[in-house]
Amino acid sequence: MLLVIYDGDCNLCTGWVQFLERGDRGQRFVFVPMQNGDLSSTYQITAADCELGLILLDLETQQRWQGTAAIAEIGSRLPLAARLVWFYQQWSGLGWLGDRTYEFIRDRRYQLFGRRAETYTSPFSVECTSGGSCRKTTTANGGTVTSRE
Repeated sequence: MLLVIYDGDCNLCTGWVQFLERGDRGQRFVFVPMQNGDLSSTYQITAADCELGLILLDLETQQRWQGTAAIAEIGSRLPLAARLVWFYQQWSGLGWLGDRTYEFIRDRRYQLFGRRAETYTSPFSVECTSGGSCRKTTTANGGTVTSRE
């Protein structure tokens, strides 16, 4: 199972997560917003890590990808996107351009796409104990929202 840690306050980020949810339905991916306070104790992922962008974590191997590497890894696991990812990885210079574009958008995501009034939590989520065992959770009627304090 692959855990996607995303910005639950970002309109672009949550739209992308909802797109993945519709296609995957919790089969390969589960999702947790970076605003979840348990990330540090459960996954050893800090708020500073989250500020650097989207994180993908393989819950079995603990392998971790971030930013454009996370997007490419997610894409490589989706049948329709795998060829695009291969092309992106083969084309010299495209990776550098992708990284700079990602950083530009990441640093301006609220100005460019807006900020949600409430944090979006995916219906395909995961709960982990402090001992490290994790289980998938789903809600029947879609995502939930948590008010920011």
